[in-house]
Parts: sequence; structure tokens; C-alpha cells
Amino acid sequence: MQFIDRKGRGLRDLRISVTDRCNFRCTYCMPEEKYHRDFKFLATDQRLTFSEIVRVTRLFASAGVRKLRITGGEPLLRPALADLIGDLRALPGIEEVALTTNGILLAQHAAGLKAAGLDRVTVSLDALDERVFRDMNGGRGSVDRVFEGINAALEADLTPIKINAVVQRGVNDHTVPELLERFRGSGVIVRLIEFMDVGNINHWKETDTVPSAELRERIAERWPLREVSSNYDGEVSTRYVYEDGAGEIGFISSVTNPFCGSCHRARLSSDGQLFTCLFATMGTDLRQPLRDGASDEELAKIIRQVWTRRADRYSEQRAALRREGREIQKMEMYYIGG
Repeated sequence: MQFIDRKGRGLRDLRISVTDRCNFRCTYCMPEEKYHRDFKFLATDQRLTFSEIVRVTRLFASAGVRKLRITGGEPLLRPALADLIGDLRALPGIEEVALTTNGILLAQHAAGLKAAGLDRVTVSLDALDERVFRDMNGGRGSVDRVFEGINAALEADLTPIKINAVVQRGVNDHTVPELLERFRGSGVIVRLIEFMDVGNINHWKETDTVPSAELRERIAERWPLREVSSNYDGEVSTRYVYEDGAGEIGFISSVTNPFCGSCHRARLSSDGQLFTCLFATMGTDLRQPLRDGASDEELAKIIRQVWTRRADRYSEQRAALRREGREIQKMEMYYIGG
């Protein structure tokens, strides 16, 4: 039985964060000045175990969830992740398991993840220019290592591979053509994401957001584009193809063209908090009931109550809230799972 929220949106996708730790310090997510060497991340016993994640996910599948996405932090920092992937992929009703990663550890794990049942990967890569890349991620890793991961994922057939690039005005927007050119004709899909006010620490200003419409105009001057239909209802990316047949790109426009009305996603943090929106201010604890011995029926009731009461549409309300001076304290992206 599928759960339906107060806006008529079914529960179909679940994003599962397996760790709050990351080996990058991206300025828009986990800036070094806050997430420094002495920052206290979750202890091992505070994170859900794999068996707890599988148990909860089985209940979500019974409620209509068909697609899972494994996130973090950086999910490949969680040891033995392939074991979890295998157990999740075997759950009745689950049609796809995907993973979002920064790619630095992907080369050594891609084959094992595929063998365990992972269907595809999305790699976060904001720029090919090494200086811009390192400026944005806190000076960690290298573009070459990300490409090693992408190539390993291609060899393992974790496809279609998608590249997520957060575009900030005056930071990396000038590097977008280089990024697109590198992947044109490769079968890899680049998705350009409007810089948004996730969390409270990225110092977001609307002037730092490059609207997708503006980016499309810039790109089309060099490579004419044509819009194509979405793959499924609720797809967050607006799809375009190059007129010359060199592939597909996408635009995720949460700021200028909100898609709240078709959002079917729930999020489970690594410590068992259930969130119903990327811009949530609070979650619902599932870990404590799990560890207190709650039955499947009791846990399913909590999930049903949370979802059927859901009315989130922050991206649609953002402009009005800001005009009224009503800033809200949102959960940080590294914790909620992106």
C-alpha cells in the first residue's frame, strides 16, 4: 500500500545516508572552518547498522518505495558498503539502487559494488580545472582520481553515469563549457545544479545562483539544445539533448523552477532520522524505536504518520519567506544526505 501525503504525493524514492563523514570539505556543504580536524562526527554506535537499515528499508518498500539512493557524507567511507548494497537490492519491490559519490574512492570499489547489485552511480564533480576543483572542495583529492573512478564505473557498467555540478556565479560558472565538452559523446550525463540554500552555513545569496535558463542560453550559443520529456514523473532534472546528437545534459533548478509538486523522496540519515524534505528543519527518530524493540507494524505506523502528514514545499515558498524575513534553520546537507 502506497502512502500519500497531504499534497497527493506518493512515497516512491528513499535516500539513505550511511555516514555523516566526508573526505572533501566543499565550501557549500562542509566548509573546513566548521568541519575541522576536531569536529565530532557520529560515533559508530550512533549510526544505524546495516541490518537496521535493511529492516527499515523493507518497510519503506512495502509502502511504495521502488528506488533507493545511497548517500553520505561520502558513502564509500563506510566499510563493507557492498554488503549493504546486496541486501538492499534483494528486497522485494526494489527496482533500482544507485549511489552518489565524490568519486575519489570509486576506482577501488566500482567492480565490487556492481557485483553486489548496484545499478548506477552519480559522481559529484564541480569543475575540471584543478584549481577551481580544489578551491571548491577544500583542497582534497584531484580531478585525475575522480576520472579514475568514473572510468572504473564505466568499465563496471554502473550506467548511465551522471555528473552533478553545483554551479556558483563567479566561482565555477566559467568552467561549465569545459566540463560539458569533456563528456559530450561519452554517454555520461552532466547535470548542472543551481546553487541553493541547503543548510545554514554556505552563506547562500540568490545573486550567487546562476539560473538554469541563463546557463542554457550560454550553452546553446555553442551547442544548440532541445528539451526532451522526463524519464518518469518527479524527475528532478529537466532533460535536454544536443541537437548534434552528442548526448544529454540536465538542469536541476530548485531555486528558479521548484519541483516540489512532484517530489516523492524521503531521506534517512545515518543515525536513523527520517526527513521528508531536503530543506527540513527537523526529522523523526526511527533509531530509538528500532533499538527499543518496536515491531514492524509499529515502525510502519510511524513512517505512515510522518508521510501522510507531509506538506513540505520549501522551494516554492523560499521567495515569500525571504521577503518576510523568515529565515528557517535547516538541517545541513552532509547530515541529511543530499
